[in-house]
Amino acid sequence: MYQSLNYQKQGPVSVIQINRPQKKNSLNTELRHEMEEVMREIAADAKQRAVILTGGEEIFCAGADISEIEGAASAEAAYQHAREFQILFEQLEALPQPVIAAVSGYALGGGCELALACDFRIASDTARFGLPEIKIGAFPGGGGTQRLPRLIGTAKAKEMILIGDPITAEQALAVGLVMKVTPKARLMEEANAFAVKLASLPRLALQASKMLINRSQEMDLASGLELEARSFGAIAHTHDLAEGTKAFMEKRKPNFTGD
Repeated sequence: MYQSLNYQKQGPVSVIQINRPQKKNSLNTELRHEMEEVMREIAADAKQRAVILTGGEEIFCAGADISEIEGAASAEAAYQHAREFQILFEQLEALPQPVIAAVSGYALGGGCELALACDFRIASDTARFGLPEIKIGAFPGGGGTQRLPRLIGTAKAKEMILIGDPITAEQALAVGLVMKVTPKARLMEEANAFAVKLASLPRLALQASKMLINRSQEMDLASGLELEARSFGAIAHTHDLAEGTKAFMEKRKPNFTGD
């Protein structure tokens, strides 16, 4: 059905795999459109509780397809190209389900920015993360200058972006870019185990928590607290909150339904 990605549902977990090995899993217009279609389907499916995004064993994603960038003949065309992928990453970030990037091999340029738009990153010990655009006279145009400093701090983000050298999985773990490093052979097993754990949690509370944390980056404290309180009120009469409270009192495991 899809030309540039593989998509499957494994119970409550959706798995998206970038599949352009002949182009080093680079991001092009076709892949963008296919990802947008898949994300619309996932967002509308309440039975899908978590998402894994992955690539190949040697290359997660090598960034933007250079042949398309070369076709941007004007400042306006380059702007539009950047915005198209910024919007794609915003859609990924805004998915109601938590998204896990399972990264093996190189995640460079737009590939690194793609991983940054996910909620969690689990890396194989062979993973390398980098924003090397400075070395060709450019800089990250898919959100890297905005998301990376929010995630790892300004100083380290400047080092990665202004120098452009990639970092190892262990270095990424040390600065908080990834949550876990695992042997390559166990990457998908670890990602799936974490996704299943997320999928077992109360859906509405999980979605609200993700939304509130994401929105906290753009709101002042007073506005954020107001939104938090409003959202807390919105889940007050959900089945899962009642079930979770009852299970706690009865000292048993809750049976969450997602409602």
